[in-house]
Amino acid sequence: MDSLHNPEFRESQAASTLDDFELTSSSLIEIDYIAPPAAVSDYVTTLYHFRCDEPIINDIQPASVGHLAIFPYGKGEMHFRGGYRDPNAEIAMMTPLSTATPIVVKGPFHVVGAALSPFGWAALTRLHAGENRDRLLPANALIGDSFDSLGQHLLDSYRTGTMSGRECALEIGNFIGRVAKPVNSRHADLVRVVNTWLGSSLNPEIADLLEKAAYSERQVQRLTERYFGLPPQALARKYRALRAAALLSFPQLTPEFEAELGDAFFDQSHMIREITRFVGRTPARLSDDNNPFLAEMIDPKNFRELDI
Repeated sequence: MDSLHNPEFRESQAASTLDDFELTSSSLIEIDYIAPPAAVSDYVTTLYHFRCDEPIINDIQPASVGHLAIFPYGKGEMHFRGGYRDPNAEIAMMTPLSTATPIVVKGPFHVVGAALSPFGWAALTRLHAGENRDRLLPANALIGDSFDSLGQHLLDSYRTGTMSGRECALEIGNFIGRVAKPVNSRHADLVRVVNTWLGSSLNPEIADLLEKAAYSERQVQRLTERYFGLPPQALARKYRALRAAALLSFPQLTPEFEAELGDAFFDQSHMIREITRFVGRTPARLSDDNNPFLAEMIDPKNFRELDI
């Protein structure tokens, strides 16, 4: 990859933790979020069009379920906690992320894509989320060649200006709706139960989930990891951090929310560690205007599947 020979690119990769990973300024980034068509709203949380024309772009993707995207411009890598890096193919899928993951790109950088719900991941890939998490791969490695032709058409149309980012995003959403396969109905019921359970509290009790699920404890563990990428306890920990970050990004907190946050973590340092791990920023930096993509992805409207 040519960018790997760029000294500024290598220097930006040297950040050893999310704390010292300097983000590209929000003033240099434009992002449009597009509501998915109603027919695919069960599968897609949001559609988006991201662009930044800087020579080097640093960003952080919060822990999430998965994305299907095209990259018309920009070559770079996602840096995973396991110590490995995945380059961005032009037609790619980001698999479910268990932690926040830095992105370093040689720009200009333009991305058009769809953020998937747990249903969307399952209906599109039919793959076990836990066994395939924490990767950025060519889309055809996960869903076959079904998106290759359309993906290339969208890349060409975007580059020539015959289609806008919004139009490309809507086409990606429509594609997902066309190819999505029905999820096992009993499994779908469990996914809904897990969603409701996650949204019930910042610290939901496993016993409450097991009481409402029509499966044994072992089956609940196995199926939750299959659809969400993590077993229930780890999943609750992830969403606790994401929801806490969303609350802390508000200009003001009600006393009720302050009390809920205080009860959700052992102490302040525990909260800081958890939010940094899953969201990519410390609480003090959540509203510093330096990462609009992060701010949007932790917006409460993107937790609609959790009934909150």
